[in-house]
This record gives sequence, structure tokens and C-alpha cells, in this order.
Amino acid sequence: MAEKDSTAQQTALCDPDVRLMLEVRDGSASAFEELVLRYQSRIIAVLEHLVGNRDQAEDLAQEVFLRVYRARHTYEPNAKFATWLFRIVNNVAMNALRSRARRREQTVPFRPGDSQHFEALDDAIQVPSGQIPARRLDKLEMREVVRLAMESLNERQRMAVLLCKFEGMSYADIAAAMKLSPKAVKSLLSRARTKLREILEPYLQSGQMPPLVGSPPAVVSESGEQRAETPGEDNSPPESDDR
Repeated sequence: MAEKDSTAQQTALCDPDVRLMLEVRDGSASAFEELVLRYQSRIIAVLEHLVGNRDQAEDLAQEVFLRVYRARHTYEPNAKFATWLFRIVNNVAMNALRSRARRREQTVPFRPGDSQHFEALDDAIQVPSGQIPARRLDKLEMREVVRLAMESLNERQRMAVLLCKFEGMSYADIAAAMKLSPKAVKSLLSRARTKLREILEPYLQSGQMPPLVGSPPAVVSESGEQRAETPGEDNSPPESDDR
């Protein structure tokens, strides 16, 4: 076990951000400022996608860095710095979402950020053939469709997608950040991709917009006509627990 921990530390020490955090642990204010510069915009983007509000995302990002600073004396380089940092981001985001749920606040919709983050979802929304249809897609309309699709994911699925597609993290790193097993992360991402494709394929193929989150989905009758699903009507198989 000690040998495994030593190997993990040696791997982590190859990470320049880990070395910066060790300087922070030793009292370097400039090293902390450098970490903030490197990660602030990325953290705000992820948090905005999760909580749906730029101002709240900026406030939560400040809380993340405050937690990082407070933890500096006990910091141990047992993982990549980004993995350790996004574990804090995940905790802060989930606390904020639970607090919102307790107050029964209206959910603020997901809003895609910059184009780089928007394009990171491309491989998650391809049709089964793996090709984006030739139909010309309006970028603004497409972003709205992605927003609606991402809103359909639960918070854990959305976080897993954000870390995978925006941060390029491995299953193992996402698992460490979200305190899940790699198998659970794989399941989360698989479900998320399936759900995104189910929602986005009709738009990519024929221009059919997905329904607003919270509105009853359309049900196709035997005659082929669409009707709104009756509240309480269950037309899908039960979903097992991701945990």
C-alpha cells in the first residue's frame, strides 16, 4: 500500500500544478495567484453550466479557491492537481444545488458557454453513423438545442460530461473528483450520451426541436400522430441507480 501511495505521489509530482500547490503549501502567494489564473475561467465555465447563472458561478468559484487556500497546510500530492481541485468544485456545486432544492428555487437553465466548450459536445451528439447530417445547422439554434438537451441530464450526469468533454479528464480522474468508482462514471457517461442522442437526433436529422424541460414529452400513437404525454403516464422503463 505504501509503495502504491509512493507511486501516486511520484506521478503527481510530474504535474506542474502540483508543484505550484506545494509552493502554496510552503507559503507562496505568487504560486496561488498563478493557480487562480490557470483555473479560474475553467472553473467558472463548469460551474455556470451546472448552476445556470454566471454571477452565482463566479461566487462559487471564489468559494472553491477559498477552500483551496484553507486546505493548503494539509495538502498532499496524491493525485493530479486538477483531480483534487475538481473534487472541491464538485462538492461546492452539489452543495449549491442541494441548497437551491431545499429552498425550492426555480431551476435556472443550462446555458452553453464559449464556442470551445460548445464544440466539445460534438462527439456526444453525433448520430449513430458517427456523422453530423449535411443539413445546414444554425449555430445559435444549435446552442439552444444543446441547452435543452443538457438540461435533461441530472446533476451528476452533467458534471461527468463537463469533466470528460470540457476538461478532458479520464474516467479514473472523474471518479476521484466525484467520489465514484470508474465503473459508475462510465455508466453515468453512457446514460448521458444515450439521453443526449435521443433528444438531439430528431433535430440533427429533421430539425425537430426538443421539448422544454418539464414539459410533457410527445407520445406517438398507433396512427403515427404525436400527442402530449398525460401527467403520470409512464412510457419508459425504470432507470436503475447510477451509484
